[in-house]
Formats: sequence, C-alpha cells, structure tokens
Amino acid sequence: MFRAGPRNLITDVAGLSVGNTADVRLKSGVTVVLCEEPAVAAVQVLGGAPGTRETDLLEPQNSIAAIHAVVLAGGSAFGLDAASGVQAALREKNIGVEVGGFRVPIVPAAILFDLRNGGDKDWGRYPPYRELGYEAVQAAKADFPIGTVGAGTGALTSGLKGGLGSASTVLDSGVTIGALAAVNPTGSVTVGRSRHFWAAPFEIGDEFGGLGYPAPMPADARKILLKYRDRHVGEPPEGGSTTIAVIATDAMLSKAAAKRLAISAHDGFVRAIWPTHTPADGDLVFALATGRSGIELSADAAIDLFATAGATMARAISRGVHAATPADGDLFPVWSSR
Repeated sequence: MFRAGPRNLITDVAGLSVGNTADVRLKSGVTVVLCEEPAVAAVQVLGGAPGTRETDLLEPQNSIAAIHAVVLAGGSAFGLDAASGVQAALREKNIGVEVGGFRVPIVPAAILFDLRNGGDKDWGRYPPYRELGYEAVQAAKADFPIGTVGAGTGALTSGLKGGLGSASTVLDSGVTIGALAAVNPTGSVTVGRSRHFWAAPFEIGDEFGGLGYPAPMPADARKILLKYRDRHVGEPPEGGSTTIAVIATDAMLSKAAAKRLAISAHDGFVRAIWPTHTPADGDLVFALATGRSGIELSADAAIDLFATAGATMARAISRGVHAATPADGDLFPVWSSR
C-alpha cells in the first residue's frame, strides 16, 4: 500500500522548499524548488517542444555535481527569464558554486506555453518573469498551496483548467519520494469528458476525488481529446502546451541514478495524461536527490523507488487539475464544475 507523507507535497522530501508567485492579470506565474544544500540532479525531456535553461550540465557525464534550485515557469520562452531572478536572489544569500572567487548559483529551468490563455500579455519591453522568479525565492517554504498558483496559474488541459500539483510517498525502506508538476498538456487528464482521472488506480484516499474508474467506461474514453481541437467548451487556445515537473527523493543517488529517476517519473505522465509526449508538448522531468535520509538503495529497493516515482507523479498531475480554481477571463472551466 502506498502511504503519503504528512504534507502530501514534494517538500516531504527533507531539504526542499517551494515558492510560488503569479500575476493574476497575466494569468501566468513561477514556481521554484529550493535546495537547502546542493542536490544531485538530472533531467529527462520526452516532449517534442521543450523550452529549457541549464539542462545540458545535468547529464551524468558532465562536471557539475549538484544544483541549488529548479525553476518551473509559464510564459513560453519569455519565462526562462525567471531563472535569472532566482539566481539573483540566491547570489544575495551567497549561495552558489565558487568559481574564481565568484559565487554562481546553478539554476536549471523549464517553461510551459500559456500565452494564449485569456491573460493580458501586453507587458511592455521586458516580460515580468525575472521579478516573479526573485519573489518566488522569498516566498519559499515547506507548506504551499496547489492548483491555480505559481507556474500552474494559467495552465490548461483538454477541456479543463490545469494547475500546479504535488504529492509524496513514503516507502517501507524509510525513503520519501515527492513530485511537483505544472500541468498544461495538450491531452486530457480525465477519462473522456467524465470526472474520473486516468491516474485513479494510484490515488491515495480521495486526494483527487476518490472516484476510481468509471464503470462502464464512457464511449469517448478512446477519443483523442486535444486542447487545440477542443470545441466543447470555451475558445480553444492554439500553439504549444507542456507539462513540466520535478521528482525528488531523500535517498542517496548518483547522477546516473537520478537520470533513471527522471526517466521513470515520465511513466506518471503516461498514467495520468492521454495522449502525452506529443510534438506540441515540451514534457520534461527534473530529478533531485537530497540524500538527507542517508539511505543507499539496493538494486531491489531501487526498482521500488523508480516504480513509485511514476505513481507519485501521476498523483501530482491529477491533484493539480483537481485543485484548480476559477478566475475572471478563463477559457476553460475547472474540474470541480464538471
């Protein structure tokens, strides 16, 4: 049986805090995951339209051993500016790798496309994401809300608002694993137009409605429901989408094992979104290993960790959509209204 951590958030993984900021008029925002101590990290990109910063250094063969923060942002390529704001805030705190007498914070980032979501994007010469990133660092804490917050503020799925979701799982070994996802896919997180989530088999309690699978399956369960084809509700946005996420653990992992963790967490996308990893999605997972448990995993225990990564990610994705709240100018309704 899966058991959630006390918060059921990624911050149940010791050594992490999360900060969210958003601009309601913009219908967009930024989420930052801060590491109390530098964390081993990796990344896996499986979507066809990614937008990233500082991801090459996360490959196991490259020299940076650990990072200081991860940024998830709206704004498409404009949102990559958020990492500069996070860097500035960390530099003020004297956090970073020492290089030639300078402190350089290592802050990988990824963005999702939320430009056509009903928000006012007339921001003038420079987009606001650098300042939003700076503010997100100041807001970082262990307890944080999910739903229409941070990088999930302007997120949309096929037929419903998306959002920022998080979940955690505590393994029998004592290791904790947590997931955080800004859910903005081209595909659908529900079975057809029902209230039932694709991730239902992995739900703990009623964390996203407790509905299980529909019986019988609805006639539209096999229909390929895509955001930009959606004529069922509202005016469908055009262009890109993307679900961007972080999977984290307090186990002790090498960079290569963290890479495997990121790969495994993508299984949660497949369990929670259909279709996923499309050419219009920049689907990406960052992996973090804080090592705070002091536990090194056996080969058998590692399989449990990687399997649980997918289940925890699927729950986080569903919780983000389940928790979304309505706002003026929304193109799509929230799950609770379905």
